[in-house]
Formats: sequence, structure tokens, C-alpha cells
Amino acid sequence: MIEIPTADIVKKIQDQKGLSEGEIREKINEKLKQLSGLISEQGAAHIIANELGVQLLAEEGAAKISDLYAGMRNVSLPGKVTRKFEVRTFTKDGREGKVGSFFLGDETGQIRVTLWNDQTAHFDTFKEGDTLRVSNAYVKENRGYKELHLNSDAKIEVNPEGVHVKEFQGVPRAQRERKAIKELTGDEENIEILGTIVQLYDPRFFDVCPECNKRVTSDGDTTVCAEHGEVTPQTNYVLSAFLDDGTGTIRATFWRQQSQRLLEKSDAEILAYKENPAAFADVKTEMLGEIIKVVGRCKKNEALDRIELTAGLVFRNIDPEEELERLRKESEAQVDKLDAPQELKEQIKETLEPPPHAAKVEVTEDVVEEEITNEAEEEAISLDDLDDLEETL
Repeated sequence: MIEIPTADIVKKIQDQKGLSEGEIREKINEKLKQLSGLISEQGAAHIIANELGVQLLAEEGAAKISDLYAGMRNVSLPGKVTRKFEVRTFTKDGREGKVGSFFLGDETGQIRVTLWNDQTAHFDTFKEGDTLRVSNAYVKENRGYKELHLNSDAKIEVNPEGVHVKEFQGVPRAQRERKAIKELTGDEENIEILGTIVQLYDPRFFDVCPECNKRVTSDGDTTVCAEHGEVTPQTNYVLSAFLDDGTGTIRATFWRQQSQRLLEKSDAEILAYKENPAAFADVKTEMLGEIIKVVGRCKKNEALDRIELTAGLVFRNIDPEEELERLRKESEAQVDKLDAPQELKEQIKETLEPPPHAAKVEVTEDVVEEEITNEAEEEAISLDDLDDLEETL
């Protein structure tokens, strides 16, 4: 089954039919009332799209990376190799195997492509920066991230003639959507939250496979990965905190890299708390009341009936002048929508000018691209896989 998030369906309806998000949400709510108890919000959105004649999936051969959804098969698309990792060997059930992966990008995003065993022979045929055309692949979800895998009859063409791919430029700030916590629905991607840390929990440490970064099991003598057999584990960790923005609170999860950014500490410094957990008490006290900006994705935790945020980027030392500038621009946009003479609009805008020397701090696209690539490489696990580590909040 191909699952398209409700937010993506709404966006496609907006793009193809010119309706506002409010109008679309109203139609979805009407359909939910009409079919009360028989359909989910996502199902209602699918019905509305179908009734309006909206094409949700790209036509064969025309797919962009942003058009890919878990469950799609016979996928063919071009892309540029943005990052390439080493092929690794592993042993499972006494047999040796190989696995390798790389990131393929176009102007709409990036996706990890995973090759197994004989398929890894393709690795010798291309390098970072090459253009590839992948045919007959399928999309699956791995811990919240989409991955492209090859069927037995899949093909990879290197620098095919006449195929040109625009480079992925990261996620520009303009494409992030700042939202208040009370506005979150639980299916947002690339949203930005500005909030105050009101509670920070101790880091949770756990063992993972060095090959795939997934949780491993141990019987005391040996450690086993479900995919790679017996392995020597590595220690990973996760932090969680509650943020408050004045409209509500939300639990935020920070995996390894973003934990380091949040605490402004090195990997070794955080791992030291595994042996000396009492030392983390001072850190929790220092972080309370800290205002941070988090860019990430939201998902509904059905078991606890709440929306949770997974951090993809974390920013501390928030510049108040930058926030004032953002508010001024939002206010100007609202003024432009007024049914009033332009002269009056300009007069109103003059009252919105920020203090002198207001400096807007931007994160360059290449930095954002690197963070997102690193996140996709690192974040191969989720809280759903760590039930034994989960803290009841």
C-alpha cells in the first residue's frame, strides 16, 4: 500500500487546483463528518483529491525524488550521486553478505539507495557527482525515512546520454514553515518550532549495529543484528525534552548529532554520562529555560495520543532581532492582504520597522544540506524501536 501523508495530499491539491489550505481542510472535515467513524483524515484527503481529479502520484518515468512514497514499485528516475559510502561485508547465519549505499539527489531532495550482495558491483562504475538513471526500483520506509532498493531486474545507468539533473541545493530556509505548537497536526515535515525547554530528560544509551545503525540484541556473550548477524556493537544515544512556545507543549527527540548540537558537547563528552549519569543533573538545570529553534518533522504517537517532534536541526543562541525581523515580514504580508489603498498600506508598514542595526542571521544552504544528509545517514532508528528505553512521561 502506498501511503501519502495528509500534508502532501493537501499540498498537491493546492498546487493543482489553486485552493487554499483552509478550503481543503474544510472539505476534509466535511468528509470526515459525512463518513463518521468509517475513515481516517488521510483517507478523507484521498477521497477529496480523487473527487477533484488531483493526480497524487507522478506518471511513470516522470518521478522526482519528492514524488516517492513507501510502497511504490517499478520506480525509474534520474539523479545525481551526492554521497557514496563504502561497501561493507557482514555475516548472517554463517553466510557472508555485502551491503552498500549512496545518496541520489535532484532539485527536489535526496534519497538513500541501498544495494545488497551482487548489486554492490555497481559501486565500481560510478563516483560522487555522476548522474545515474535507476530503473525498476522500489521504495520502502526504514525507520521513518524513504529508501530506494533494487529489484533483481533493476538497472543503473551511469551518465546516460541526454539526461541532465539539477543539483539538490539543500532545504532553503524559505521552505521551512514556522508553526505554533497548537497548530501541529502530526504529519508535518520540515517545520520550525521556537520554544523554551521546560523539561530535559537523561540521555538514553543503547547498542546498535555498526553496519546499519539498528538496535541489536545480546545474550551476554554475543551481540546479534537481525540483518548482519554477530557484530561488535557501537553505543548510540537519544535525548528528549519538552518544549513550550506559549501555545502548548511538545515532546522533542534529539538523536546523536542533534543531541550534540543541543548540549553543545562532543560525542565523547555525552558518552561519558553513561558511566557517570549523576553528572548530567547540572546540565538539566542549566538547560531549563533555554530558548531553542528546532527544525524537524512531527508524527502522532498513537499509543500516547500526542504529537511528537523529531529534530533534524537545532539552533541555540537565538537572535531576538532576527525574530523581530521575521515577525515584521509576517506582519507586512498580512498588511498586503488588506483591502486598502497602497498609500495607507505603506504607512502601516512604516510602523513595523525593526530597531536599528537589526541583522538577520541565515543558515547557508550548503550547511543545511550537510546537516540533512548527516541526519539521514545517522537517524536510522526511532523511538518505536526503543520501547524498552522509553520513559513514561
